[in-house]
Amino acid sequence: MLDEEYPDAKKVRLLLDNLKTHSLSSFYETFEPEEAHRLASRIELILTPKHGSWLNIAEIEFSALKGQCLNRRIPTIEKLQDELTAWERERNNTAKNISWQFTTKEARTKFKRLYPKL
Repeated sequence: MLDEEYPDAKKVRLLLDNLKTHSLSSFYETFEPEEAHRLASRIELILTPKHGSWLNIAEIEFSALKGQCLNRRIPTIEKLQDELTAWERERNNTAKNISWQFTTKEARTKFKRLYPKL
């Protein structure tokens, strides 16, 4: 996928949860060393904070998607795309507000080590 979808990208950043199994070493378990190194050198892993509140929101959405849309066999890719589009449209039209407790100022203070030094 890296070569097909992002052939010209020098680096591809992957945003992952902070699970200890997420590491570039998995490339070396799957591919020959030269190929693993080639792929791993083009990927930058960005791990979310262990207690990222926004990650919980994303997990809630995936859970809703699974329960409301993907809870049955969908026979074709085209039908799946239609179902996902309809589910997303309905979900967005009936959106619920989330009381976001973490302000931008708090995030900048807490995660200042993650910001680039200019």
